[in-house]
This record gives sequence, structure tokens and C-alpha cells, in this order.
Amino acid sequence: MCEQFLGTWKLVSTEKFDDYMKELGVGFPTRKVAGIAKPNVIISCNGDVITIKTESSLKNTEISFKLGEPFDETTADDRKVKSIVTLDNGSLNQLQKWDGKETTIKRKIEDGKLVVVCEMNNVVCTRVYEKA
Repeated sequence: MCEQFLGTWKLVSTEKFDDYMKELGVGFPTRKVAGIAKPNVIISCNGDVITIKTESSLKNTEISFKLGEPFDETTADDRKVKSIVTLDNGSLNQLQKWDGKETTIKRKIEDGKLVVVCEMNNVVCTRVYEKA
């Protein structure tokens, strides 16, 4: 189900991350520090529970979930959101909702790389990770 996502991934490129964080409402100082962080993403699976850990010099976060089941999440920028993750056409799609707003985070494997596309309103950020 999620085998291709498993492992440790290191960030190798990012586009429009500052614009995306701005759209989320992240303050300037946090955006500047987050913009230079090079996080590792560790994805593991235990039965039907998927865990995604993000580790950086700025902050570590971890979410565990079952596909299709809503869960509460506190994001790296301290938003309290309701999230749900589904698997569609080989893509792990996460929808976060809070305060009448929403954003999507789509994770897919392309050419052996983990490609993460974050969208809010008309702002699209792409972050590419390679296996560590």
C-alpha cells in the first residue's frame, strides 16, 4: 500500500516554499528560519498505521494516521488542524482544515524521488526529496 514511500528522505530542492508559508499565515521570522532548514522525512508503516516524521534543525514533527480516517494535527507552525490522508493513484494526499481554511499536501514518488506538492489557494510549492 505505502511501500514505495517507506524510508528516510532528504530535501534536495524547493520552490515557492516562502510563498506557501506566507499563504498559510506563517510569520516572517519563522518563514526565514524554515526556509533555510533542510528537513529529513522518515516514512514508516506499522500494519495500517502510517507515520510521517519530519526532522530539521528548526523543529521535529510526527503524525500517525490510518488512510481515510480524520485526525487532529498540530503543524510545524503550530496550527491546530483536522487532517485526513487518502491514497489516490499512488499519491498520498493530505487535506488540512482549520479556521475555515484548507491546504493540500500531495506526496508521490517520481523517478525514485519523493515529490511533495503543497497547495493553498493559488499558491503551489514543490519540495523534492531523495532517499537518504
